[in-house]
Amino acid sequence: MEIVILAVVIAVVVVGAIGGLVVGSRKKKQLPEAKAPSATPTITAPPAEPHVGDEAETPRDEARRTIEEVDLPVAEPSASAPVTIEEPAAPPAPEIETPEPTAGRLVRLRTRLSRSQNALGKGLLTLLSREHLDEDTWEEIEDTLLTADVGVAPTQELVERLRERVRVLGTRTPEDLRALLREELLTLVGTDVDRAVRTESGLETPAIVMVVGVNGTGKTTTTGKLARVLVADGRSVVLGAADTFRAAAADQLQTWGERVGARTVRGPEGGDPASIAFDAVKEGIAEGADVVLIDTAGRLHTKTGLMDELGKVKRVVEKHAPLDEVLLVLDATTGQNGLVQARVFAEVVDITGIVLTKLDGTAKGGIVVAVQRELGVPVKLIGLGEGADDLAPFEPEAFVDALIGD
Repeated sequence: MEIVILAVVIAVVVVGAIGGLVVGSRKKKQLPEAKAPSATPTITAPPAEPHVGDEAETPRDEARRTIEEVDLPVAEPSASAPVTIEEPAAPPAPEIETPEPTAGRLVRLRTRLSRSQNALGKGLLTLLSREHLDEDTWEEIEDTLLTADVGVAPTQELVERLRERVRVLGTRTPEDLRALLREELLTLVGTDVDRAVRTESGLETPAIVMVVGVNGTGKTTTTGKLARVLVADGRSVVLGAADTFRAAAADQLQTWGERVGARTVRGPEGGDPASIAFDAVKEGIAEGADVVLIDTAGRLHTKTGLMDELGKVKRVVEKHAPLDEVLLVLDATTGQNGLVQARVFAEVVDITGIVLTKLDGTAKGGIVVAVQRELGVPVKLIGLGEGADDLAPFEPEAFVDALIGD
């Protein structure tokens, strides 16, 4: 009996142990499913936005067509007229001006000239009108002439002649003194000199005029104004822009030429001046022009190399035809310094004529006498202002009349 009870107890214990193992194994299998709460909350991303090319609505369960099955839209003919692209209009050609005739131009500008030169003429007349012309008075007359840049030698000659004429004349009325002074000044300036700018070569080639001078004398402007003078006299002109070292010099000259219908031959900035001068003469011959004007660079007279280059321009041009005129442009306000410039240029090229600019802005009109005496060549043109037609042929009578006034 005890054995039976013991066996039952053992059986119960065994069954309980087996049941505990089963329950324990079940609990261990469920542990992974029960996750511990996380400290970081889970964020659910919103639905992604459709990208370019995606359908904005929910795709439909339809069969998609291939690209061959898709019909392309047919372009309908447009009822409107075809579009015409207009090209930009070309800038209008500059209006060609008619220059003022040169005949008597200096007479018309006489008032402007006399405003600046009256000090010389009136000063001399005042001194000569004194009752007693002693040595002090004659010294004042000399000083007046020297201040006007007449020059030492011409001044001495004029004073000696005036002394003699006044002594012989005796009694002197204002009219007598004016006539006397006018006559002596005309003798000093010179009335028997050919002052015409040579614009006829006498050959089949055009007349060639080269314009030279230092910087700041108004050389390029003078060349442009001279073109107007020639056109006003019925000449056809070709301009050669051989001043390649000064910025915009060629543009400036071309503008002057366009205003009167003269063509400008030019080259690159900093190019060879001799080559441009050569081409200008060549074009002038081809076009049958009457005159070729060559504007050279404004060279400092102290630069030996640049002066040598000016000589080269002259030699190259003369391979086509001889130079008919070499005009030296001088600033009348520089006085005696202009004579230094004149001497140096005369050593390089054969100066045939002088252009005095800014003569209306100085009381030193005696430079006309001094520079002619220095170079032995005449003043042919004078500049009396900034206007386009303020370049005038030099007329001794009109000039002296402006000096002494009415």
